[in-house]
Amino acid sequence: MKSIADKKRQQNIAEYIIYMYQMEDLLRAYDFVLEDIEQYVVSHYPIKPAEKVETLQWFESLAKDMHVQKVSKKGHLKEIQMIVDTLAALHWDLLKTDGNYFKLYQQAKPHILQFMMEDGASDIQHEVQLFLNAIYGRLLARLHGREIPAAVLEATEVFGNVLSYLNAGYMNQE
Repeated sequence: MKSIADKKRQQNIAEYIIYMYQMEDLLRAYDFVLEDIEQYVVSHYPIKPAEKVETLQWFESLAKDMHVQKVSKKGHLKEIQMIVDTLAALHWDLLKTDGNYFKLYQQAKPHILQFMMEDGASDIQHEVQLFLNAIYGRLLARLHGREIPAAVLEATEVFGNVLSYLNAGYMNQE
């Protein structure tokens, strides 16, 4: 799982962020009981025993960080949020300097307004956070077997396109 996170971080930063959201929620779902995570998650993962130990240590480190940063109930690790904020800065820069990105953003704008009106933008600090939350919400709905409304499917497709463009720009900066 740590190796998946590392690979995603190198290849697609938006996927990495969403994966880390999943890992945060996994820790919360198991009430941060590492023995349960080892028994029900890590032990079933097809990796070598040494990698299982490393993975459990990674979960332990994430759990400690979440408690220290007071995001054990909700919210995200500062390291992840800093990446989201970097993507937001790139988003604002591209809106001013990249005509292709601006056109892509215009496709997303009606969906952004709809999501903000429906959600009340409670914890949303910027549009990139909204894109990620919407896509993560779609993933969670699928995992729970919930039907996803056509409007949400359409919006998350457009948001995914925007995030893909941002990913390319982010990777070029790294």
